Amino acid sequence: MDKTIGFIGLGLMGEGFTRRLVEKGYRVVGFDIEAKRVAAATGWGVTPAKSAADVAAQCDVILCCVINTAAVEDAALGADGVVNAAHVAGKILIDHSTTELGATRRIAASLSAKAMSFIDAPVSGGPGAAKAGTLAIMAGGDDAAIAKAAPLLADLGTMTHMGPVGTGQATKLVNQTLVLTNYCVIAEALRLAESYGVDAAKIPKALATGHAGSNLLAAAMPQMIAEDFAPRGFARQVLKDLEMLQAAARDQHLPMPMASQALTLYRLLIASGKSELDATAVVTLYPKP
Repeated sequence: MDKTIGFIGLGLMGEGFTRRLVEKGYRVVGFDIEAKRVAAATGWGVTPAKSAADVAAQCDVILCCVINTAAVEDAALGADGVVNAAHVAGKILIDHSTTELGATRRIAASLSAKAMSFIDAPVSGGPGAAKAGTLAIMAGGDDAAIAKAAPLLADLGTMTHMGPVGTGQATKLVNQTLVLTNYCVIAEALRLAESYGVDAAKIPKALATGHAGSNLLAAAMPQMIAEDFAPRGFARQVLKDLEMLQAAARDQHLPMPMASQALTLYRLLIASGKSELDATAVVTLYPKP
């Protein structure tokens, strides 16, 4: 694979991704709608681009990780988007964002009309895992595109090919069902431990080898105890993903009462002015004993 890789979106996740790519010896051409992010990225070796189309003009493989579905569609299909770059035939756009399924399919169809491939490859693990190359990557796309992208994705984490376009995003909905409800459950468990005088800092180690142990428990509970809510992922993004999850469930007439409760809690968290805090800030909704 060409060692020049394009990257659209240089926020918290984009920084982790691009630092990892530069560290692995890739030349990274990057763009973000916020000029200050592009300028900052040059500090760790990213070559700046003027637009998403400019990125696509310079690179055969373009990765995208932006804030929401509208931003993905703009990056892919907008006036200055990837689809409008010159000579895109044979190139690949890989979307690492969490994107609505309908938009994923629209983007794939529009790029296919230009003989360009599309992979939906949302991730789990957060900015730290992006920087370390330990992301869980859920990929949807045709076999040829996946085979071409696989060596690159292996430098970013563990990729599982879930099926055709759209199955990556569907798998991310499963991931979000498990993770985002678990933030709320961990918050409840912490307050329960505190109310009975348990040293909650010992909980992750005490439960690590049992069924309750998880990498999320080990990461989230210490943050909640320390009230360290510096964003690894913004609470507003959690709300966005839960809203998306509920819409997808509604389309299939699926009852999801636990995810619905998490949605209510994150709506309350955002309404209380805490949208820019980490997702673990949901614990602040639970009174201390």
